[in-house]
Amino acid sequence: MRIVACLNGDRRPGAHPALPVSADQVVADAHAAVAAGATEIHLHPRDPGGAESLEPQVVAPLMERLRAEGPRVPVSLTTSLSAESDPWRRYDLVQRWAASALPDSVTLNLHEAGSVDLAHLLEDRRIGVEAGVWTVESARILVATGLEVAAVLVEPTQVAVEDARRNADAILSLLDRAEVDRPRLMHGADATAWPVLESAVSAGYDIRMGLEDTMRLPDGEEAHDNAALVAHAVSLASASA
Repeated sequence: MRIVACLNGDRRPGAHPALPVSADQVVADAHAAVAAGATEIHLHPRDPGGAESLEPQVVAPLMERLRAEGPRVPVSLTTSLSAESDPWRRYDLVQRWAASALPDSVTLNLHEAGSVDLAHLLEDRRIGVEAGVWTVESARILVATGLEVAAVLVEPTQVAVEDARRNADAILSLLDRAEVDRPRLMHGADATAWPVLESAVSAGYDIRMGLEDTMRLPDGEEAHDNAALVAHAVSLASASA
């Protein structure tokens, strides 16, 4: 089972005392998360002011630090439009990422404008694509385009747990009918993060956990940091093995 530590997401700097923003913080946090049981790291690069950024001059130094000083695990980056709202500029930025400092994979939300074109660019650059599927319509895009992806991220965004589970079930049903055989990772956010993780574990899917998805443990207590969240996710996964 892949256990991905999602370190920061699009949360504002200061949203949690342990949210990693700077390269120093990211490297240290990545080590702690892997020590807690994470097998991979996912993050949103930040510029010197703490804002999300896909700029080559932000991505390259971060990846170089992680390769030189970080844990020896795969690293994925976001390509979300929250990091660059113009899909064509996003394409240009990714195209200019330094070949010597590429991530192992990126997450790509299929409902976002320009996603299919960007997927083809990423394939050309030999960067793995993890297809973010938020809805049944997104799953249909994946099936219709025949994109070669490394994994499918089933990401229900509904606030209510039952609504999130219902959406996830509909997405998974479509993927099954279309015989999409890529590895699956499923996760929720905030109130749905732990219930959806439990569903993913029960189904034998890969999981992710970290401050991007929630800042609280299942009992509602604020988590100390990413490592605490990962450790609890690992415990739940181990108990179900």
